[in-house]
Amino acid sequence: MRVFAFLIISFGWFGRNAETVDFDGGKIGSAPQGWTLANTHRGDPGRWMVHPDSTAPSKPNVLAQLSADKNRAHFALALFDHGYCRDGDLSVNLKMISGKADQIAGLIWRYQDPNNYYALYLSAIEDKITVHKMVDGKATAIVQGSGSGQISAVSRRVDPQEWNLVKIQFRDAHTIVFFNHRKLFEVEDQTFVKPGKTGVWTKSDTVAYFDDFRIDKKK
Repeated sequence: MRVFAFLIISFGWFGRNAETVDFDGGKIGSAPQGWTLANTHRGDPGRWMVHPDSTAPSKPNVLAQLSADKNRAHFALALFDHGYCRDGDLSVNLKMISGKADQIAGLIWRYQDPNNYYALYLSAIEDKITVHKMVDGKATAIVQGSGSGQISAVSRRVDPQEWNLVKIQFRDAHTIVFFNHRKLFEVEDQTFVKPGKTGVWTKSDTVAYFDDFRIDKKK
C-alpha cells in the first residue's frame, strides 16, 4: 500500500496533514495494511481486499468489499488507522457493483466503536444520499431544515457500475456533503464531538469498490 500526501483534487488543496491511499501497492486478494476491519450488528466484517479494476480512477487496484451477506442489518466497516481526527476533509471514489437487498455504501467519520459513528449513505437503489448517526447500533438519519421544511435525504442519481466522487467537510457539529464536485447539503448534529477514525463501509449484500481514499485532518 502506498500513502501519498500533498495531493490536489478538484475540490481544492489538501493541507499538510492530508493522506491519500490508492491501494495500488497492496497485495491483491489481501486486506490492505493500515486498515482495521469491523462490523455493526451480527455477521463478519466483510471480505475487504485489494482488487484489480481496469476502470479505477487511479489504476490498477481498488479496495473492494466482496461479501454479499443478505442480513439487512449488517454493516461492514473498513477504518483507516491513520485517519483519526475530530475535524477534517474526507473523500473517496466509490462504485457500486451489486446488491439485491441493498446497494448502499459510503464514508465513516468520528468512529468511536462498531456501534457509534457518523456515516454518509449513498443508495443506488433508492437514488438518495443521507447522513446518518449510528448510536448504540441504531442508525438514524440526521434531518436538515426545520418545521415543514425538514428533509432527511437528498435525491441524487447514483448509477451502479459507475465511479462517483463523494466528499464531506466536518467541523464541530457541522458537516457539508459534496457529490461529483457539487455541494449537496449541510447538516448539524452534536452526538459525536470526540475524535475518531475515518473509513468506508457497505450495507447488507452490497458489493462496492473504493479508490483514492483521502483524509485531511484539521483537528
